[in-house]
Order: sequence, then C-alpha cells, then structure tokens
Amino acid sequence: MTALPPASRARRAVRASLPVALCAGLAAVLTACGEDPDEGTNGVGKLSASEIEAKAQGAADTAKAVRLSGTLVSKGGTYKLNMRLNETGAIGSVVTRTSTFELLRVGDALYLKADAAFWSHAESTGGDESAESDTTAADKLNDKYVVVPQDDPSYKQLRGFTEKNVLLDGLLELHGEVVKGDRDKIGGIRTIKVAGGAQGEGGTLDVSLEGTPYPVQFARGGGAGVVVLSDWNQDFALRAPAKEETVDYGRQLPRTSD
Repeated sequence: MTALPPASRARRAVRASLPVALCAGLAAVLTACGEDPDEGTNGVGKLSASEIEAKAQGAADTAKAVRLSGTLVSKGGTYKLNMRLNETGAIGSVVTRTSTFELLRVGDALYLKADAAFWSHAESTGGDESAESDTTAADKLNDKYVVVPQDDPSYKQLRGFTEKNVLLDGLLELHGEVVKGDRDKIGGIRTIKVAGGAQGEGGTLDVSLEGTPYPVQFARGGGAGVVVLSDWNQDFALRAPAKEETVDYGRQLPRTSD
C-alpha cells in the first residue's frame, strides 16, 4: 500500500505550481496583446502619415500600368470609370448619367466606341452644313471604333480619361494636414489609411501593407467619388482596331448630352 503524502506537503506542492501556471498564462495573454500589427507587412504602417503618402505616390509614379475603377463626381457630371492604363495608352469604359461608351487610345490615336442608342441621342455640331441625320449617323457609327479628331473639342476631355499620370496626379492628392488613420482590408489586401484632415475632408487614401506600397483605394473628399486601384504594374498590350472595325467620321463628332 502506497503511503499518501502529508496534507501540508500536498498543499505546498499545489501552491508552488500556481505561480508557474499563472505566469505561463499571463505570458500568453501579454504576447497576444502585444502582437505587432505590422508583422508580415512591408513596414509602411510604422511610418508617419506624410511618409506613407510619399511612398504611395512614388510607387504609383514608377508603375507601368494600373486598373482604375469607380466613380468620379465633378461639376461636369458623374462618371463611372473602368479603365486599364499604361504609359502608351488605355482601354476601358466610361458611364455618364445618360450614356455609356468605350475608349481606346494607342499613342495619340483616340477611338470612341458606342452603340446606336448613344449616337442617336447625339446632337450634330455642324449646323445646316451637316448632311447626315442623327439616324444615319447612328447607323454608320454603331458599335464601331470612331476616330476622335485631335482638333475636336471633345478630344482633350476624352483623352484625359486615358492618361495614367493625369488621372493619378489628380486623384491621389490629399488636401489639408495629412493624418494617419486605421488599418483596413480592401479587396483582401491589408491597408493603412492616410487622410487629408481629421475627418478625411481632403480625401482618404488606402495604401497597401503588402509588397509594394501601392495606393489601393482613394475616397475623394466631400463625397466626390471612390476609386479602386488594382493590377499595378501588370502591363498589357494595346493595338489599333482593324480597318473594318473603324470609322473615320471626317469632322467633329456629334455632341452628346451628359
């Protein structure tokens, strides 16, 4: 028969084991509470707000390509964009309050593609000298890549939707004092927010905490739209449309109402 240890010895053994267990548990809690939120990231989250903004702008400037999608609100109207842009051109779509069309730019050559409904609502700018009716123009231009003449008043405006640097420079600028915000996740990518002003009235930029610190999302101040930026540095080929897909209207395009 095995002798039982005296009760006092058993109590001492239990008391001795308690500090060990408590310390182990406390260490686990403290480790969990002290986890580094930047562990496994690119470290950008540790920088100041102005440094994060500079990193993001630098990454955007050096990227060869990007996809930009979202909504822009301006005095000229509301535009929904879905554009792929690189250093030589762009391809994608633009939706306004009353119309939808595609844009393709290869170098300086700019093309606009839309259906007959788009062109049938267009107003000719040629006055009495315009020989074609709206219906005839719509039939001719339907679902074709229409060459936008460089002297057409709409050329500069439409080209602005296809210029990577122009769009990014205009979009990614924060106004006011830049402050550091919370961490978030956009499209599965961990981000850190930087904002213009404490309430983001000067815009809010989400910067990737994974890999290169590219801008991931930009919310313009005053509810002027939100755009998502993706496919950074994933270049793509651009080619001019085939001759049978193209129409050279030969003069200024019909004006479309917004």
